[in-house]
Amino acid sequence: MRDRSAAGAMCGLFLLVALLVGCQSPSAGVAEDGRLGEPATGTSGAVSPSPTRPSGYGAVFLAVDECSSFGATSFTEVPCSGERAAARVVARHDGAVRDGPRCPAATDFVLHISEQRPASDEDGDGAVPRGYACMRNLQPPHPGDPGGGGGPRTVVGDCVYNSGDGQVRETACDGTGERKPEYRVSRAVTGRADCPGSTALYVRLGGDRPVGCARPL
Repeated sequence: MRDRSAAGAMCGLFLLVALLVGCQSPSAGVAEDGRLGEPATGTSGAVSPSPTRPSGYGAVFLAVDECSSFGATSFTEVPCSGERAAARVVARHDGAVRDGPRCPAATDFVLHISEQRPASDEDGDGAVPRGYACMRNLQPPHPGDPGGGGGPRTVVGDCVYNSGDGQVRETACDGTGERKPEYRVSRAVTGRADCPGSTALYVRLGGDRPVGCARPL
């Protein structure tokens, strides 16, 4: 009888300990140093809200008006006020460049964003859609400006040289590029017939006025 009583007392003590443990918050684990840790796996308790991200940074990967670090092939999203910020997004589109809208005329360069970049994902879903961001440098030089000698688009005011096989390439109008300028695009029109008589070269621009009228320098 004494053995049975002792066993019953032990069972009652075990039940009491289990109840006391069950009264602890189920939404958090306990670290070895006694501090509350991360939510335990499989619990349904309330989770404290995540800290609010700075406005304009992190909600969507490289959204319009957000900034990237240096580099056109290796880059990360950074706060525009930080010392690592190099360029700002002026337009952002999903899909491939050839299938999407054209970048604005002031674009200095284009960042091609791969379909899967979990390390750069900002919204936590583990994926970033394939797309491209039209970037503008925060500081000069601005190769996308007219005459700047670069950028993804040729615009009025740009200079070009004949690269052979009926092709032309853009170069800086001030002569600081690798090749000297030979022609300057003076006007954008809908057709060649609309170009002035001084036109010596027709340059493909794209858009609503796809023909550039270029005169010799």
